Amino acid sequence: MLAYRPMPTFLSTTAPQPLSAALYEARCAALKAAAGCDWVVVYGDREHSADLTFLTNFDPRFEEAILVLGPKHAFIVGNEGVGYVSMFGPMLEVHLSQSLGLMGQDRTQYPRLSAVLQSIGLSAGATVGVVGWKYLEPIEQDEPEPAYVPAMLLAAIRKACGGTANIRDVTHCMTHPTHGMRSNNDAAQLVAFAWGAQRAALAVDRIVRGARPGMSEHHAVAQMLYEGDPLSCHLMMSGSQTHVVGLRSPSTRMLQLKDAVTTAVGFRGGLCCRAGVLAPTVDASYLDTYVAPYMQTQKAWYEALRVGISGGDVHAIVMQSLAGAPYEPALNPGHLGSVDEWCHTPIRPGSADPIRSGMLIQCDIIPSQTPAGTALNCEDTVAIADAPLRAAIAAQDPELWNVIQARREYLHDAIGITLAAEVLPLSLANARYAPGWLQPDVVWVS
Repeated sequence: MLAYRPMPTFLSTTAPQPLSAALYEARCAALKAAAGCDWVVVYGDREHSADLTFLTNFDPRFEEAILVLGPKHAFIVGNEGVGYVSMFGPMLEVHLSQSLGLMGQDRTQYPRLSAVLQSIGLSAGATVGVVGWKYLEPIEQDEPEPAYVPAMLLAAIRKACGGTANIRDVTHCMTHPTHGMRSNNDAAQLVAFAWGAQRAALAVDRIVRGARPGMSEHHAVAQMLYEGDPLSCHLMMSGSQTHVVGLRSPSTRMLQLKDAVTTAVGFRGGLCCRAGVLAPTVDASYLDTYVAPYMQTQKAWYEALRVGISGGDVHAIVMQSLAGAPYEPALNPGHLGSVDEWCHTPIRPGSADPIRSGMLIQCDIIPSQTPAGTALNCEDTVAIADAPLRAAIAAQDPELWNVIQARREYLHDAIGITLAAEVLPLSLANARYAPGWLQPDVVWVS
């Protein structure tokens, strides 16, 4: 049912301290050990920067970049990266490879990536693990070589090693849903992610409260008061009298009364999404047929989460809850977040991958269809933390810990959702959903 529930005001007010250089150095060492290779080569570019950022706090701005871990650690960047890389991460040798620069820039000094790799130390017979931005499952490939890196990088590695390199895809060491490094976060990283998740939720709440008929979509998005946080995905906002395209960027289209509307903002640490109708109320039949089973499934999802439950069981609980609804989830009903919006997910049909302490998980139950003139989505982020990790978070950021406890109480008392002790809500108010944006404090309660 719907009830008046004002947005709670408990917020973390102080940004967390930057992660230490020692932590980044330890991550690089851990990746090298997990890969079990002579060298590990990590690829990144503007659209695929999460692994490099997690390992070094360096994110390519215009060019590609390559991290090389072995007997010594080195960063290979293009012309523009030379000055930028010095700001970030562990102490690394910086090497220029102008092939990584943009077209038309000078390429006369260090044009060949293979020569740079040789100068770092790659040589004949080396075993080289390569980290791309994702990896193929066995059913998708014939050869187990790295798939999601440029072919020129693999060719350069082979040439640097005299054609005798043993190249392995070790991307799973970073992104596998259970043993991947980015699937298992410590207290310092979760505190940093909590800040990003809160700021994304604040931005979305401002858009929902500020959107009005007669505004352009651009004007509605401007209500978020963007302050330069690194985005984990494109900012989304759209309205339509028929069906919104949820992934679309805002346009000059003017919002209309009773538009179907959706918006999403993702920063490092979490994406928040809300989709509804630009009106004070929605039809009772729509509320009963679409919103009610959706929000009952949100409750089931949140209350199922705990350390040790398999992702397959979470998926089955969602599908059972939606069994009588006129739609199914369009994607996995929940996934891991990180520096990027979607890292991987243990929540898959039949998956035995367990929910583990240290995971950052987004509730991502997206209906496959709703009637024309409606939109329905409510996405927020949680962290999973066992007792030792909860104690570490509380010790590192007492204010955040108090805010998390207040959010847990709000979910129980105001929304009707009871969380396991290890589930830490990182949004302003997880699962707080107003189907009519013009009454943003009239929300679904269980």
